Amino acid sequence: MTKPAISPAELSVNTIRLLSVDMVQAANSGHPGLPMGAAPMAYVLFSRFLRFNPQDPQWPNRDRFVLSAGHGSALLYSLLHLYGYDLTLDDLKAFRQLHSKTPGHPESHLTPGVEVTTGPLGQGFANGVGMAMAEAHLAAVYNKEGLALQDHYTYAIVSDGDLMEGIAAEAASLAGHLKLGKLIYLYDDNDICLDGPTNLSYTEDALARFEAYGWHTQRVTDGNDLDAIEAAIKAAQQETGRPSIISVKTIIGYGSPQEGTSKVHGSPLGPDNLKKAKEFFGFDPEATFVVPEQVRTHLAEAGQRGAQLQAEWQQQLEAYQQNYPAEGELFRTSFAGELPAGWDASLPVFTPADGALATRQASGKALNALKQSVPFLFGGSADLASSNEMPTSGSVSFQPGSYQHNNIWFGVREHAMGGAMNGMAHHGGVRTYGGTFLTFSDYMRGAIRLTALAESQATFVFTHDSIGLGEDGPTHQPVEHVAALRTIPNIVVLRPADANETVEAWRVAMTTPKSPVVLILSRQKLPVLDQQKYGSAREGVAKGAYILSEATGGQPQLILLATGSEVSLVMQAQQVLEQQGVATRVVSMPSWELFEKQPRSYQQQVLPPTVRKRVAVEAGSPMGWHKYVTDEGTVIGMNRFGESGPGEAVLALFGFSVENVVKQAQRVLQGEAAESEQKELLS
Repeated sequence: MTKPAISPAELSVNTIRLLSVDMVQAANSGHPGLPMGAAPMAYVLFSRFLRFNPQDPQWPNRDRFVLSAGHGSALLYSLLHLYGYDLTLDDLKAFRQLHSKTPGHPESHLTPGVEVTTGPLGQGFANGVGMAMAEAHLAAVYNKEGLALQDHYTYAIVSDGDLMEGIAAEAASLAGHLKLGKLIYLYDDNDICLDGPTNLSYTEDALARFEAYGWHTQRVTDGNDLDAIEAAIKAAQQETGRPSIISVKTIIGYGSPQEGTSKVHGSPLGPDNLKKAKEFFGFDPEATFVVPEQVRTHLAEAGQRGAQLQAEWQQQLEAYQQNYPAEGELFRTSFAGELPAGWDASLPVFTPADGALATRQASGKALNALKQSVPFLFGGSADLASSNEMPTSGSVSFQPGSYQHNNIWFGVREHAMGGAMNGMAHHGGVRTYGGTFLTFSDYMRGAIRLTALAESQATFVFTHDSIGLGEDGPTHQPVEHVAALRTIPNIVVLRPADANETVEAWRVAMTTPKSPVVLILSRQKLPVLDQQKYGSAREGVAKGAYILSEATGGQPQLILLATGSEVSLVMQAQQVLEQQGVATRVVSMPSWELFEKQPRSYQQQVLPPTVRKRVAVEAGSPMGWHKYVTDEGTVIGMNRFGESGPGEAVLALFGFSVENVVKQAQRVLQGEAAESEQKELLS
């Protein structure tokens, strides 16, 4: 009896599966289980729904696909190769090897077609929400009758582990509130996690939870039923007022002897089990990285269709630019990563006559000016807009039915805010920012780290930056947070000293292309430093550190370094020391990262190697400052949690006073070992 001929669809699904497990086996490392179980839903999505052009992965109106379950990266690489992206069979064979385009988890800046860097579970879930938010906003801003510049879906494959993570709960709640009807997630519901069955820790009705969030939910009981998956996605597309999640019941490691167990989650099948899996699917058990020509021809159709769709969209874009030239130019500018002409012309300039101003207040004024000149600034706060000094009016915020507005209410969802910002940055067409208190940066650190790894452009605004915030006490007083943020690679942390440095910090944020920028801002008011008398913030902030106030005669005996609110403090200490006959230079150092990028000649101009008597002052962890103060200097910082009380009293208690700065400076000048000033002050 002749065996029935296998359909192109089924052959394609099995090819995707076996390419993926060949990659894992060749590397002797990786996760074969998800690709084997989820290949059918991935095939249906890419072949029957996803709008993409592999020849132009950055087409602005493409559908976005996020593999939130990034441990299944072999599945994504197989898809990208088979559907025509610039990823060769040799690239697949180099899976998880040094300098390859196929790293262990997807990295968007390395691999064409990877929309966002994922892997830590839940992050991709939140990224997709941000992408859908960006699409909804841009569609409301730009689309005209018969001319739709933004009209696409955001899809993701999410896992049991994704849905367990807190960030996914935050993001799902926000997406449901916003009624993001063009957001569709496929849930690889296989009941297995790395350590064992999910029922050891996860027994809730996940779809009931999503219904409560305001999502449209469906179940597909057989993850190999291509037509059922297709019907579910079509139904999700018809539901325009709610995001959708489709539970697709799959068998992890389907077709292998270890299917349905945690053994196939995160370890290669092994040579014998791999051969048996290939036999199960009718492939030569001895052959590796096999792609039947029939599969290549069949899967190429989706990319060809996408190229035609992009050509039609391009015609729409040209018609749009003729009929709406101003909007068309703004659309082009935003997706090109550029800024409008004159974008910084209305940034405020402050003088001492303006009076003392918290740097959070100066940031708010700068942001308001920028939102007038850069309409595609898109962001908001995690329910602290009035404290972060961000636009707060709910009547003009990004809401269902009002997606055209560019002010977002994220709610008390810091981690989801960070993940969504990362998704917006990857989507393009918007410049994103988000704010909360500095102490809550811990809640979003995972998202910030991935933003930096992915070389994304986003601005994180953190206010209430030190023990100086006062009465809220040590639960809300940051100590270790600035130091912790500085340890993240590819990030720019700025702690400005006054209103003008804050404006310049925003200028840096708007012009830094491939890394996130973090603004660290004060709650308490700070004096505006006289730009006519002292060093220029415009020039100095961009360099990370600069001579703010020179020593008498220009030859310092001592250098005082500080950031943020402590700069005005050391300026006062400089006056006392100069009166005592100590030639003292003050260096404002808002950004270590920017200073480290300067030529050595400039660094030595600001911090001459011959002047080794130095005192650094920052109301946070002293970790890292010793690099700048040398072995002959000291750091006045925080080595313990703070106290609840009025801000000025708390600062004085921990040694952030003119008297203590002068005292420690004199000890440094006398060559004495630095005392634990906090221990002495608190004893």
